Amino acid sequence: MSACSPSAQAFDCGQPGIDLWLADYSEASSPCLQAGMRQLLNDSERAQQTRFHFADDRLRYLVTRAMVRTVLSRYAAVAPSAWEFTTNAYGRPGLAAHHGIPALRFNISHTRGLIALAVSAGRALGVDVEHVAARAGASGIASHFFSSVEAAALASLPQEQRQERFFEYWTFKESYIKARGRGLSLPLDQFSFHFPDPQAVHISFDEGFDDADPQRWCFWQSRPAPGYLLALCAECNGGNAPTITVRKVLPLVNESLVDATWLRTSAAMQQQSRR
Repeated sequence: MSACSPSAQAFDCGQPGIDLWLADYSEASSPCLQAGMRQLLNDSERAQQTRFHFADDRLRYLVTRAMVRTVLSRYAAVAPSAWEFTTNAYGRPGLAAHHGIPALRFNISHTRGLIALAVSAGRALGVDVEHVAARAGASGIASHFFSSVEAAALASLPQEQRQERFFEYWTFKESYIKARGRGLSLPLDQFSFHFPDPQAVHISFDEGFDDADPQRWCFWQSRPAPGYLLALCAECNGGNAPTITVRKVLPLVNESLVDATWLRTSAAMQQQSRR
């Protein structure tokens, strides 16, 4: 398939669950492909891309916007260039109301080298991906953003394990606040993640926090590529964990299914799988 031609492959979006799309934006090195992606953007997005000083940031922004537009067009009869977006009071992006598909939810995260896009119907969801290898020393901010329970658990680990554990906490916390659509307006130190065993996670809330139902949320964590950590949070909708389908995509070129290996999942989901 030509790098300058859009994929003609149809996508069946009628299945329930969550689709997680991953892109290595360094693969979009072709000037022809970049020109094709740029044609999908609106004037504001094109102007925003030029404002980035570094070439890597310009490419990441371009592929992110092209990815959002082309992927969303798999779920509705809207051309990639025709999508219009809004943001809520906390900066969370969403679809303009005139598209008439309020149930279609999506969330984006990107870091050096990798973009993640989660899409679902009727579920609040949030995703966060971090390039762990590029963020040395990040554990020093735990005392400012983590709950006392999390900070104490982190401090109890040997020094060589703290960097990885920091990002395990951080990606979960980011995915949760993004699913809530409130961003950093939510106090990060008033909810805690717990790891009751090496493959499980659950969330708890301090008294007075504005979410009193830990069972409302399902969580997943994976290593999508060496040196990266990704967390996904979504509403369970009645206690039934949604299925996750993971695809790697290069906008306008190709896509492929990915076998996902989850490092951690919600403890309640693990109990369901044992029944």
